[in-house]
Amino acid sequence: MGHPDQSEDPSASGPQAARPAPELIRLQAVLRAARFHGIDLDIRDFAGEPGEATPSIPALARWVEESGGATQGMHLQWRELVRLRDVPPVALMFADGSAGLMVGADDTNGVIWLVDPFASPDMPPVAVDELRLNAVWTGDVLLVRGRHGTGPAEERIDFAWLRRLVAGERVLLRDVVIASMVMSVLAIFPPLIVMQVIDRVVNFHSLSTLISLSVMVTVMAFYEILLGHARREITLVLTTRLDTRISLAVFDRLLALPLEFFEREQAGNVIGRVSAIYKVRQFMTGRLLSTFLDLFTLLVVLPFLFWLSGALAWMTVVAAALIGLVILVAMPTMGRLMGRQVRAEMARSAALYETVAGIRTVKTLALEPVRRAVWDERTADVVGASLDSGRMGNWVSTAVMPLDLFINRGIILIGAYLAITSTTSGMEAGALMAFMMLGNRVAAPLVGMARLIDDLNEVRTALAEAGSVLNRPTETRALTTGLRPPIHGALSFVDVGFTYPGGATPALSDVTFSVPAGTMLGLVGRSGSGKSTITRLLQGVSRSYTGQLRLDGIDLREINLTYLRRSCGVVLQDNFLFRGTIRDNIIAGRPGLTLEDVVRAARMAGAEEFIERMPAGFDTWIEEGSTNISGGQRQRLAIARAVISDPKLMILDEATSALDPESEAVVNANLRHLAQGRTMVIVSHRLASLVACHRICVMDQGRVADIGTHDELLARCAIYRTLWRQQNRHMEGDDGIPPPDHAQGDAA
Repeated sequence: MGHPDQSEDPSASGPQAARPAPELIRLQAVLRAARFHGIDLDIRDFAGEPGEATPSIPALARWVEESGGATQGMHLQWRELVRLRDVPPVALMFADGSAGLMVGADDTNGVIWLVDPFASPDMPPVAVDELRLNAVWTGDVLLVRGRHGTGPAEERIDFAWLRRLVAGERVLLRDVVIASMVMSVLAIFPPLIVMQVIDRVVNFHSLSTLISLSVMVTVMAFYEILLGHARREITLVLTTRLDTRISLAVFDRLLALPLEFFEREQAGNVIGRVSAIYKVRQFMTGRLLSTFLDLFTLLVVLPFLFWLSGALAWMTVVAAALIGLVILVAMPTMGRLMGRQVRAEMARSAALYETVAGIRTVKTLALEPVRRAVWDERTADVVGASLDSGRMGNWVSTAVMPLDLFINRGIILIGAYLAITSTTSGMEAGALMAFMMLGNRVAAPLVGMARLIDDLNEVRTALAEAGSVLNRPTETRALTTGLRPPIHGALSFVDVGFTYPGGATPALSDVTFSVPAGTMLGLVGRSGSGKSTITRLLQGVSRSYTGQLRLDGIDLREINLTYLRRSCGVVLQDNFLFRGTIRDNIIAGRPGLTLEDVVRAARMAGAEEFIERMPAGFDTWIEEGSTNISGGQRQRLAIARAVISDPKLMILDEATSALDPESEAVVNANLRHLAQGRTMVIVSHRLASLVACHRICVMDQGRVADIGTHDELLARCAIYRTLWRQQNRHMEGDDGIPPPDHAQGDAA
């Protein structure tokens, strides 16, 4: 049962125990619940909501789900909680901001069993009854479980996916349908009242009937106003929720696509194709929903029209059906023209993005006329496609206009003729007015259904364009499943081969070498020899290699991809800094870290001295493109971002090649300091920066030419010796021949 004093306080771990902060206890509770399901969380990865002191359930759920788990937050009563028998650990949220782990319940004896999140696994749980728990418990719980299969993130983006999204809002849809049905019934009464006013009040001058009808109109108008407001409010909430779910699903899918896809595709083209999904969103929340609601009016009003006049009702239905037939006939042509217009607009968007992204090159090389010519060409394509589709739409509108006019104006003339000429079944004036008021309500849904089918062409085209990007294979499974072993940094390549998609020759062939943990490994070779490809494999960017690539004895493909990338520090030749503060950029991958962690990382990267000279220190704002800091400063900030998580494996791919000699010297000095206790893989064309490496691997045409120390390679590797002499000609004569005194010595 645990210690007596523990039973008094469910959140206590022992008498006089030094308690961690409540928010840390809450994080630890969720961490232990996740670990029960094989999900290894890192508290440094937790990012709370801005301004919140206590981790909220949504923030905790996001933390777990980003690591491959599934969660459900609930608010329970004691009677519901105590019935949860034989469940995995459940995190109970306490009022002081901490939490406890419920590991069992006994509704017969009216107790639950709690463990302290920081307690030893051998420590027995504590029995807590309703009175003591309610004194500290908020009623909120977080259920954590492992995720099986690929989950919704792997669903194809198509009409079935959209249908499931809409079906997920069935409660709101039910409310909208009920409101629409009631409003459709109420829509019958105003025409009936008008009919009575004309046939009874006007003809017989009945003031009492007019008063009664006025009261009825007022009451029905009041209810119609309330129902109309309610339906618009519910529809607004429904469309907003659908919009949010579509946006979140699309962005999550986009982030799950592999880096190789973005490297092959034009960024502007990708953005244009993905943005096409918003046309689908507008269709789902616009015309589709309004037409669906109008159908209820049609079902209620159409029988009433046949009751008023069967002949006029048939005329209305036939005219509306002919409008739909014209639209259906024009659909194939409209679909082709609309697809051409969508593709032209995406091409123009791609040209715009490319110009904005490369504006520095455009300005420095005076490429404005060239880019303007490209923009003019793309605009001409859009204008031509828009004009063709617009003209086709104009012809369709012209073809249906006579039928539309017949419904709005011709029906009343025919009705008047029938009323005049027929003596047995002729319509009275009031009935004719009522029919005209309701006739438009019937024609509009019928025409709307036909136009809805027409809109499906544009939606189908837009959905196909978005699906061409979003339905590609993702990294979702690799990002959320796999091993999470402790990383030490020992690397082993055994017959590793790799060919880029679409490549004619292998980028790597039978690469075999190994280095122990804590090694500084340099990678050198001519351009295209496979140096950067090795670093891509180590980062998990490409996983379709052959052979065996092991990290600490574990095949790299068996390691959770998110865990692998967060365990590696990567510094590239041209590092991207986000628009924001220096602090935000350094902790970009670890949003849960503190300012002390930021300062420590900046000091390790040699960035602290220039950050302190800036106006706002670590809160200094970095502009887009890092235009307000130098290249050396940007590289040191990138190194700080890479080392803030204290990775045991660091990868530097040409990290100093774009720096001036002074900045390169500073960065290299920091790197030698950072190398202590971690494995570093350094790719560099400048061999002088690799002299201190424990091992240097020489690559040639995708193969390992040799591996050894600097002195060993100078002595036995012709490729390395040639590269070294090419970069150190200043140590020799201008023609590559040693100076005269050396030459004479050699001759002697």
